[in-house]
Amino acid sequence: MPWLSGTDPALSLLRARSAEQEPTTEALGAIRADLGLDAGPLGLLGQWAAGLVRGDLGTSWVSGTDVLPSVTAGLRVSLALMAAALLIALLVGSALAAPTLIRQRGTSGAAAAMVAALPEFLLSTLLLIGVGVWLGWLPTSGWTGPAHLVLPALALGIPAGGLLGRLVADALPAVMEERWVELWRGAGVGRGRIAAAALRRVLPPLVPQFGMVSVGLTGGAVAVETVFAIPGLGRTALGAAKSQDLPLLQGSVLALLALGLVVGALSAVLRRRLLGPALRDAALTLPAAHPVRVPPAVPVALAAVLVGVIGWGLLRDPYAIDTAARLTAPSPGHPLGTDALGRDVLARLGHGAASTVGTAAAVCLLSYVVGLALGFLPNVAAGLSDIANALPPVIAGILVAAATGPGAGGAALAVALIFWPPLAAHAAALAQEVRASGFLPAQRAIGAGPLWILTRHVLPSVAGPVARHAVLRLPSIALALASLGFLGLGAQPPSPEWGLLLDESADYVERAPSAALAPAVALALLAALAVSLSARGDGRTTGPVHERKKVSPIAV
Repeated sequence: MPWLSGTDPALSLLRARSAEQEPTTEALGAIRADLGLDAGPLGLLGQWAAGLVRGDLGTSWVSGTDVLPSVTAGLRVSLALMAAALLIALLVGSALAAPTLIRQRGTSGAAAAMVAALPEFLLSTLLLIGVGVWLGWLPTSGWTGPAHLVLPALALGIPAGGLLGRLVADALPAVMEERWVELWRGAGVGRGRIAAAALRRVLPPLVPQFGMVSVGLTGGAVAVETVFAIPGLGRTALGAAKSQDLPLLQGSVLALLALGLVVGALSAVLRRRLLGPALRDAALTLPAAHPVRVPPAVPVALAAVLVGVIGWGLLRDPYAIDTAARLTAPSPGHPLGTDALGRDVLARLGHGAASTVGTAAAVCLLSYVVGLALGFLPNVAAGLSDIANALPPVIAGILVAAATGPGAGGAALAVALIFWPPLAAHAAALAQEVRASGFLPAQRAIGAGPLWILTRHVLPSVAGPVARHAVLRLPSIALALASLGFLGLGAQPPSPEWGLLLDESADYVERAPSAALAPAVALALLAALAVSLSARGDGRTTGPVHERKKVSPIAV
């Protein structure tokens, strides 16, 4: 990837080893000779593959040590963290699904949706400030005992538990409306036994989703391990990407892939055991879930608060430095305090919205164009969609950063690569519905050509609903970009991008917590807005403009 991007690996490694050393021809030549870079990417890849057969993952380009011990040590730490996070996720998911199971009727699921929407890097920062700094109950960094495991596991497990709880809570109402439940109730079967049977009915189709949630913990672990300074595999991969240490990055990604394969295999085995021999080969699926219902005033209120704060901040200078007013508390002159250079936090928050939301809008437009185009080519998009869906934004950002280096452009590319599949699926469903409509044969009968039908009938019926879907995903895209900025893979200083603001303020959170809380609260409001807009968009997409009929809900 570095060779394809035009980046000189020797120059990147020289900067990683010593930022002060001049990139002279002799220095770069020594690095190429030492690491055998003159063999080119294919030659190096062949050498690495040959060593892989012998159990050798190569030697780190930066430290000169063997990669395998580093990957193994990081994997052990990450597995312990993920196991604890998975336990918390199951507890949180059970608590969120319990009301639906007990009442045996549908609920809004808004609480589960909100919990699931919390980004791990944001929740990590809030736990660090609230529980670690203000209350002082638990350690905030390191990996030396069980106490150091609690906050990271909570930050990683709570959003995953929200997603698991929402999956179960959304599926249970449809199961409770099935014929067998009515028959059991008529026969006098108790509520507890019906609830247990409904839960068993729900789990098999959802087990693969649970497996994907487990694999998704690897992406969240990168941010969590970085916030709490945990020497896990995610943090190792992030450091390797920033320094373009390709052998260490390849070993880390290989371990993550192996972990995903193992979890996928275990999910398949568990699903087969739950189904039993009679249903093992049946396509057991669940009816469409009930959408989350959010009052229309909620997204309007959230957007109004964000726009108000951003507008206030845009009236101030985000780059004015006042060293005499470093890390000051909120005051009339600085309503949200100042940062480590004395810059006004409110001003940087307001101007950072242009960087965060503006880039998100560009990514949204690109995802819309790609999704719309591939929606008309479902056979071509199927395999690409599966790959993009399985890739967390953080992992995509790490891979792109390995090729292009950290930057706003690389972060935008990484997010765009994984946000188009839902739009493509939506476009494909609408295009299929339009093609099955009764008016198309009539158009052909009067002599309309394929291009006329495509541009005058099919495309207008698909482009509008998919565009509205893309706009609903704008807050989620902004959160993904902020997560990459928080990890140092996105916009670079002195940009006031929100994720970068949160990362910079984490270094002095004990002295000026308000500077960290400002971008954290803004991102939390953005997450709530993403949930509200997604809920308002569930099942509201209209079908072809000629027939005005509803289509099946597309998962947002």
